[in-house]
Amino acid sequence: MIYKAVYATPSPTLGKMLIVSDDKINICGLYFSWKRGKFLPWINECEDIISSNEKAPCLEAAKEWLDAYFSGENPPIPSISLAIKGSKFQSLILRLLCEIPYGQTVTYGEIAKEAARLLSKERMSAQAVGNAVGGNPISIIIPCHRVMGKDGKLTGYGGGIERKVWLLRHEGVDTSNFIYPNKQAK
Repeated sequence: MIYKAVYATPSPTLGKMLIVSDDKINICGLYFSWKRGKFLPWINECEDIISSNEKAPCLEAAKEWLDAYFSGENPPIPSISLAIKGSKFQSLILRLLCEIPYGQTVTYGEIAKEAARLLSKERMSAQAVGNAVGGNPISIIIPCHRVMGKDGKLTGYGGGIERKVWLLRHEGVDTSNFIYPNKQAK
């Protein structure tokens, strides 16, 4: 059974989020609302298999973590049980994202270098890392918003560049020198 809870962020820019658990113990998804308060299309289509259980312990823990984060704290990621699924490579990249310090950014290339080192490879494609980062189902808690393109380019973020910028500013990151795609979200 899949459980869900809706979380109202403190910002109209961010909107509501959907917290999803694969059982009552592990968080497997944290998604921004997509259009007009609806969530990702596949979630909307799966309403019949998703049970609303706002009292599941992991959903409550995720809400508490988000409350702390949005109040300006830097809550530890291990305080929540996460179900990180995917290939060995995807899991490695998501674990590396969890190591990015609060209020700091790294590039896809930097993550690629670390992944190559850990996998005993000569080098790793930043594009491969980008694909793995783009598949992050647990936004904010697994901080993919802290990953940038080279030279300060704000690159894709599943929640949208405007939300990425909001999260970075919330963490105290100076975004004034970032390169915005299509002059968005300045």
